[in-house]
Amino acid sequence: MNTIRSFQDIQLLVAKAHRRLRIVAVNATDEATKEALRLVEDTRLAEVIRINDTLLERAAEKAVALIRRGDADVLMKGLIGTDILLRAILNKVSGLLPEGQVLTHLSVAEIPNYHKLLFFTDVAVIPYPTQKQRTEQVRYATDICHKLGIKEPRVALIHCAEHGGRQFPFVEGYQDIKQMAAEGQFGKCIVDGPLDVKSACSAEALKAKGISSPLNGEADILVMPDIEAGNAFYKSMTLFAGASTAGILCGTVCPVVVPSRGDSTEAKYNSILFALACL
Repeated sequence: MNTIRSFQDIQLLVAKAHRRLRIVAVNATDEATKEALRLVEDTRLAEVIRINDTLLERAAEKAVALIRRGDADVLMKGLIGTDILLRAILNKVSGLLPEGQVLTHLSVAEIPNYHKLLFFTDVAVIPYPTQKQRTEQVRYATDICHKLGIKEPRVALIHCAEHGGRQFPFVEGYQDIKQMAAEGQFGKCIVDGPLDVKSACSAEALKAKGISSPLNGEADILVMPDIEAGNAFYKSMTLFAGASTAGILCGTVCPVVVPSRGDSTEAKYNSILFALACL
């Protein structure tokens, strides 16, 4: 499969895998999370292990321990503070982030007027990525696209223009990432930038600007310059464009679903599908 067009496509990929997958959910007591997990069980996509404990930190530690023992495959946040869950995940002795790995967040959106799913990072974890962090964001995103059957993902390094400037020093690092991609360090992919979002996702916009890009306005992945741009894009897509979204933490030994308390059942279910497809 070269193009993933919808969350329905992701669900089909998970169903076809025929693997016994297990989700451990921490304090899954809110209605949206409970309903999303019921949908997972009804479709028999995975087994659900629920860990509810009045001491939330203890619940988080129990869930992380299950992952470390190999008794669960995906970790999901329920009605528990993200900070509490992250303390257990980031514990240097008993946590889920291997030494040297970068914790980051990857989102994916099904947008009504875009012809395929669009992946983008990071809207929730890293405020201002260092060069190493941005490089790993590209690596994680391309690896996941490969797992989903996208043979040659197209990666856009996003900026507000097609050039940098002394006031935007991070853009200089884009050239190094493009060189790494050309050398095959991210597997088969095409990386270009700096590009604005419109030029990354519209051949017509490229033509109007007289810009040449190997992405040809067909980006699969947008690597945002910082959390402010990423979060604003995410909120705009859901509010104004009617996008359906999902998101997971990357860099950990397993996919981690960390939805917002305000996320709908659909958004939480989509994030579970996304996490399962990444295994």
